[in-house]
Amino acid sequence: KYLGRVFQDPMTGTAATMQIEENMALAARRGMTRSLRPGITAKEREFYREQLKILGLGLEDRLTSKVGLLSGGQRQALTLLMATMNPPKLLLLDEPAAGMNPNETKELMETISFVRDHFNMTILLIEHDMKLVSGICEELTVLNFGKVLAQGPTAEVLNDPQVITAYLGE
Repeated sequence: KYLGRVFQDPMTGTAATMQIEENMALAARRGMTRSLRPGITAKEREFYREQLKILGLGLEDRLTSKVGLLSGGQRQALTLLMATMNPPKLLLLDEPAAGMNPNETKELMETISFVRDHFNMTILLIEHDMKLVSGICEELTVLNFGKVLAQGPTAEVLNDPQVITAYLGE
């Protein structure tokens, strides 16, 4: 109820053989009592369509497409949207840009920023893509072999000599 999560592998957070709207229904109904009522209502379908429009990926016109047909970036954006359908207090993102090309990563960064600002939620991000990190994070904690290497405002941490040596290269 209080946590949303997005895994590193976009295949993990969705059901590939199910339709986009079916995946969204599962996410929207998380934590609710199950019933025997059939399928997805017209009202739910319209809600899902409006939510997908936010992503700006054209998925609102593909509600009945199988999720397995989406690109990795589209699928990860859908997973992020599903994780926030019942807005959590804390959103956990485990390397959400893994395996994405630069354009998909940029789209993901915009989506994460929108979600953060729109829902005013705290996001805990684990990520190695420094462009993504610097584009969305206000504060950073950098770990090296399980120990805190640096902590503070993003710009300061990314300019820390220890961080540069350990992660960014000298």
